[in-house]
Amino acid sequence: MMQSEYKPDFPLPKMFPLEQVFPGRDTDFEYVTAVQKALEPLRFRVKPGMRVGLAVGSRGITGLDCMVSTAVEVLQSMDARVVILPAMGSHGGASSEGQTALLAGYGVGREQQGVPVEASMETIQAGQTEWGTPIYWSRAASELDGVLILNRIKPHTDFKGNLGSGILKMLVVGLGKRDGASAFHRASIQHGYENVLRTYAESLLLKMPILGGLAVVENALHQTDSIRFLPSESLVKEEEKLFQTARDLMPRLPFDDLDLLIVDSIGKNVSGSGMDPNIIGRGVHGYSTDFSQQTDFPRIKRIMVRDLTPESHGNAIGIGMADYTTSRLVRAMDPRTSFVNAVTAMTMNGAKVPIHFESDREVIQWALSSVLVADKKESRILRIRDTLNLNWMEASESLLREARSHDQVRILGDPEEMAFDAQGKLPAIMH
Repeated sequence: MMQSEYKPDFPLPKMFPLEQVFPGRDTDFEYVTAVQKALEPLRFRVKPGMRVGLAVGSRGITGLDCMVSTAVEVLQSMDARVVILPAMGSHGGASSEGQTALLAGYGVGREQQGVPVEASMETIQAGQTEWGTPIYWSRAASELDGVLILNRIKPHTDFKGNLGSGILKMLVVGLGKRDGASAFHRASIQHGYENVLRTYAESLLLKMPILGGLAVVENALHQTDSIRFLPSESLVKEEEKLFQTARDLMPRLPFDDLDLLIVDSIGKNVSGSGMDPNIIGRGVHGYSTDFSQQTDFPRIKRIMVRDLTPESHGNAIGIGMADYTTSRLVRAMDPRTSFVNAVTAMTMNGAKVPIHFESDREVIQWALSSVLVADKKESRILRIRDTLNLNWMEASESLLREARSHDQVRILGDPEEMAFDAQGKLPAIMH
């Protein structure tokens, strides 16, 4: 006699809405004025007729299109001939078409700024390290008279130190294209990320036509905190200072110990790793759910990811840091784009597909069934939009007392039953 298929079925915890209150700006950031002021020193570096490349990456930086447009206008006011350089390593399927499309999705391209986009993936070998590893760089960028790199400064997703993801990383990895990104990550596995980043950057700054960087720092609300120009001769030292500021401004989850974290969306526009390991406490090279010896926080026993952002163009890297996901996210995943990025970055675990089911309800049931909590209604659950936006969220009733005593948490409503539509899908987090 055939047995019926097993499905976990138990009452789910009630959830309440909350706001995590961070210090932020009361008024809109004046991007045009800030970029114009920051780039004023370039008037002593850019000569009329110079061919200058503005390097732009694939992150979801607030106000990016306005910053790029203003930077192009400032350079043109100096009589420079400007081109936009996609600087994103292997993203976009490691193709010029894919990278051009990614930038267009952020409002950056020929149509928006009226200047050419030079998206060739061709590289030159610009040097070699003492370890014998090659340093590759964009051929198109190497043939210009100057390159200005625009990027956000923030802690890296793959390593910890005094430098992270910023101008130097875009210089080395982004403008290294697929060849350079691959060489960098392979060297980093052997010699350490920050060590290799500094070594590669030092070589490129000496040999390549780098004008400097337009460095952006964001606050915990994903708002622009500051924009600064970092000249090439002091780029490393100045980026180190901004990195400390960016690290202090980073948000974090309001609770350190969770049974289940529900992440509504992952994507390359959220984090280079799909979701930020600095937020979730799991690394891109793999994780363990054995917490018996773990002392670091946050301690998250299970992670569920629900959807892939459209801006990620099918790149679902980071899905492998979750324990559970939805079948719709798996269907939205472009395997080639995701796998090329994962292999290039040497973070293969990030592209592994976790356990998945069709509906949100079913995934949550299965996730909680694997947590050692006797009464599932007492499970400690937190739901967030993504790891970049940590102000509006939902938490389970068992976290209510903790939330009331948290000085950064504002409770926005009473606990209510989880709401699902006819397909078992959760509604959007409201604010």
